[in-house]
Amino acid sequence: DAYPAFIEEAVKLDWEFMGHGETNSNMVDAMDLTEQKRAIAATFDRIEKATGRRPRGWLSPGVRMNWDTPDILVEVGCEYYCDFVNDDQPYLMDVGGRRLVNVPYSSEMNDLPAFMRANRTAEEFATMIKRQFDVLYREGAESGRVMCIALHPFLIGVPHRIATASEILDAYLASDPAV
Repeated sequence: DAYPAFIEEAVKLDWEFMGHGETNSNMVDAMDLTEQKRAIAATFDRIEKATGRRPRGWLSPGVRMNWDTPDILVEVGCEYYCDFVNDDQPYLMDVGGRRLVNVPYSSEMNDLPAFMRANRTAEEFATMIKRQFDVLYREGAESGRVMCIALHPFLIGVPHRIATASEILDAYLASDPAV
């Protein structure tokens, strides 16, 4: 609602939208069942209205869910979910006889906890990401891996950190001559 021009451009680029709550200040794990159902349904409905497509995925605000969240998500038609940060491979979840795919998200390769909670430097964050990539790349020779790097423009995009984003991308691009 606050940035209609952004939504319009993202739709033109055929980006996929996913639910992330009505606001990042209302955590679904703190809601009772009725309020959580309302908030999740309202988020999916609002995205569909703005983009013309119902979202297929969800990441809870603050990555904070409760055990009702997966059931509510399958009720609104959600197909994938990112709240479980316990693996680097997608896996299927049986939620009341319906399938929900858990897509890896990272609580460590994430600039918010790295900079705001662990007080990492930009250089330390870049090193963490490069090491993560090296291990997952080696492991990926036998089976697929997902490397999620969660970046927030208000953190990685500030002048004293933005070069880190470029360094990480350059390291990735240099890792494969086909890219």
